[in-house]
Amino acid sequence: MIRTLLARAGLIATAAFAATVLTAAPAAAHGADAPDGTDYRTRATGVTPQRPGLEVRVVEAGARLELTNDTGRAIEVIGYSGEPYLRVGPDGVFENSRSPATYLNRTITGDAALPAEADPAAPPAWRRIADGSAVRWHDQRALWQESAPPAQVRAAPDREHRVREWTIPLRDGTDPLTIGGTLDWVPPPDAYTWWAVTTVGLLAVGALGLVAAAAPAGGRALSALGSLLVVGGALAVGYPVGRELDAGAHGVGGVLVGLLSGQIWSLLTGCGAIAAGWYALSRRPAADFAVALAGACLALFAGVGNAAVFARSIAPVPWSPGMARVMVAVTLVTGAGATLAGVLRLHAAAKTPTPAPTHP
Repeated sequence: MIRTLLARAGLIATAAFAATVLTAAPAAAHGADAPDGTDYRTRATGVTPQRPGLEVRVVEAGARLELTNDTGRAIEVIGYSGEPYLRVGPDGVFENSRSPATYLNRTITGDAALPAEADPAAPPAWRRIADGSAVRWHDQRALWQESAPPAQVRAAPDREHRVREWTIPLRDGTDPLTIGGTLDWVPPPDAYTWWAVTTVGLLAVGALGLVAAAAPAGGRALSALGSLLVVGGALAVGYPVGRELDAGAHGVGGVLVGLLSGQIWSLLTGCGAIAAGWYALSRRPAADFAVALAGACLALFAGVGNAAVFARSIAPVPWSPGMARVMVAVTLVTGAGATLAGVLRLHAAAKTPTPAPTHP
């Protein structure tokens, strides 16, 4: 029985790893192509001159801008050649199919091929793309698109640098407006330190599997693993919720839609880890197997999938990058450590000889 559980655990862990690899591209493409982290901090300083009801903010770790228009009038975003690009107002959100920006801004890299109809000098051809009064878009003017950092960053990469101040023109009827903002380089953290601390932590948690399961301390070790899985699962759920909030999701419904469409694996593994943790705390049969399986999924989907923040200074969450790294590290420590401990406990149980039946 134990050997069968071990074999199944290995197969499921392999399948989980394969699913992680196969689904990595769609998961990373949340919000079109929201980054898992970046070293460039984009900030919006506001709209000039100010208009009551007209607000702008940066979302998706700087990958997009969000313009909310509650003025009751249509506001146009101007494209790269001075042409109307987007229009947002009481009747919804529209894009100009003849604006080159409509196609260039569909990806964060801006490398889309332009169709023949893209002509900034042609009259606008408005196409409705959404309801509501808010629009989000990539804008190359607020991003650093080169593969190499700016010259001042290469000269002193350990210092923060102002890359540029940027502006994006708007139009309110015939009145010109401007979105202003800044783009800064922020030195990344030392990823090796974070990985080293994470490795030490997961080995410490995994060492709980060396405690004999039949001993009283073994029961306490299982309870400790269960408690850790509950914490790790909660963090695995909380992190993608933060990503959705950073991406501009509004309300519980908006967060749930984003989670189910782009963060489903992290959400499911987080909930599964919480369930496995409670299962272990109740000392139920096969708890070691549940701990090992839930830990493996937690480490792969919620830990490794978000580990880019170890090497990036800006995280795609609304709290500090340091807190984001701590959350991911704890998730990895909990998941990988629980997997190691669960496998060790299963291995020890498999080696324990079954008492021979006694006959009267």
